[in-house]
Amino acid sequence: MTRRGWALFLAMGVIWGVPYAMIRIAVEDFDPVVVAFARTSLGALVLLPIALYTKALAPVFRRWRPLLLYTVAEIVGPWFFIGYAETTLHSSTVGLLLAATPLIAVVTVTTLGHDRFDRRRLTGLLVGFAGVATLIGLDIDLSSPAALGALALTTIGYAVGPIVINRSLADLPPLGVVTASLIIAAVVYAPFAALRRPTSYPADATLSVLGLALICTAAAFLLFFALISEVGPARATVITYINPAVAIVLGVAALGEPLTAGMAIGFPLVILGSILGTAQSRNTGGGAVQNTRGAGSGGPITREVIDGVHRARPE
Repeated sequence: MTRRGWALFLAMGVIWGVPYAMIRIAVEDFDPVVVAFARTSLGALVLLPIALYTKALAPVFRRWRPLLLYTVAEIVGPWFFIGYAETTLHSSTVGLLLAATPLIAVVTVTTLGHDRFDRRRLTGLLVGFAGVATLIGLDIDLSSPAALGALALTTIGYAVGPIVINRSLADLPPLGVVTASLIIAAVVYAPFAALRRPTSYPADATLSVLGLALICTAAAFLLFFALISEVGPARATVITYINPAVAIVLGVAALGEPLTAGMAIGFPLVILGSILGTAQSRNTGGGAVQNTRGAGSGGPITREVIDGVHRARPE
């Protein structure tokens, strides 16, 4: 990997590990739907001129049905649910629980009949879910089941979104898909945000929202596209395993959140399980299988979906 590749890789690992801490700060003063609206609307405003200049937007809206499904699964639901969960849970805990998303993706594509379990993958799933169970059992107050339910729905949405991309949107410009999704999400959030608009704008919360929109959304996507161009999609998705570590470090160091036994045990189990669980099945004959059928043609859900489960979304 080149120096530029390493720089982009490290930058993305940090940038998409930071949002959990920023969301935690923001929801202390703003309603989660207000945070989600501000992030999507400001992010869309930054990316829109670039998308229009590169003519990446028009072809995306022609496939509005899968685009809408992708937006609901990847942004509208998750970004509100994460904010809601962080009103009661530590940011580091949320980041670690969401690291199990690749495991949900494996279960999803296997259930749909597009992949199969081998011994290594099954071991990975068991290890990963054991890590999640350890974290929940040791760290989380189960008197807040709604927060856990919100995160469960988020992981499902994050697993479903790449499947929609793979089957219906894969041949479209990524910048166009992201920008269009942010625009749609902002429109959906707008009336609810208006009803819950804040009466004051504390500096910490306001700066966190601006950081989420400008750095963790708009700038992050531009950097991520550059990273994919530099090192390829497979290597780029390794940031999946760095983000929760960054979330834990920031939660402990910056927000004073505890480094618990559940994290110490659960974190390595979740990451190890994700690596093993998303490993290439032996019966596929080696490297990642590419989807050779055009998007919208009902092409197969391939190995690329599992490898790229975080590829087309911000954290």
